[in-house]
Formats: sequence, C-alpha cells, structure tokens
Amino acid sequence: MKRQLCLLIALVALIVISLSPAVTCKAQEVAYSAICQDVIDRQPIAVGDSFDASVGQLCCFTKIVGAESPIEITHVWYFGDTVRARVDLAVRSTSWRTYSSKRIQAHEIGDWHVDVLGPQGQILDRLWFKITSY
Repeated sequence: MKRQLCLLIALVALIVISLSPAVTCKAQEVAYSAICQDVIDRQPIAVGDSFDASVGQLCCFTKIVGAESPIEITHVWYFGDTVRARVDLAVRSTSWRTYSSKRIQAHEIGDWHVDVLGPQGQILDRLWFKITSY
C-alpha cells in the first residue's frame, strides 16, 4: 500500500511537471559569439583572442537562438576581475544577432573577458581575450 501511494505521488508529480510552461519553453542559447574589432552588416570583423593595446575599441558579437519571446541579455566586460562595462541588449526573435563595444585604454594590458548573461543573470557564454603591449 505504501509503495502504491509513493508511485501515485510520483506519477502526479510527473504530470504536473510536464504541464508546466517552464518545462515546455525552449531556452535561449548562444549559437555563436566572438570578440572582434568591428561588426559590419551584422557580421564580426577581425575576430581574435589577442589584440594590440593600440586597438582602441573592441566588440563582443553574440548570436542568440531559441528565445520564444523578446528578452534581454547582458554583456559584462571585465579587465582582470574588475567590471569595466555592463551593456543590456534586446533580443527580439528566435534568431538574433547583437553586439556591444568597449573602448580599450592603451594602459589596460592583460587578461579580459566578457560574460554573456541571460535574462535571469545566468552565464550563457564567457569569452576570454588578451590585450598585449605594442
């Protein structure tokens, strides 16, 4: 009897979970991302993971797929462990390309990364790059 009750509770839980909208919604994900020197016609230009300090400005390009309604992602630019910029970006369809840019100071030599955050602040991607001295 106790075993049958446990099985019944498990079956009811599975039914409730399968009907939950959170389970049936497709999650957004990063299909492609890159650190680059420019974005032209929605395409990243001069992609790399190491750039000279004279670069002046870099872009973080992100292609998001799977968003079933408009959402917002965030690019968080880090120099070492220090947040240098936080940019909120709209995603308005199931396949959306977007980017942010960051001016790089000539003295900011070292390791950088950009975290791509989803609507609930979850890390969707992390892009590492280095600024080298010229």
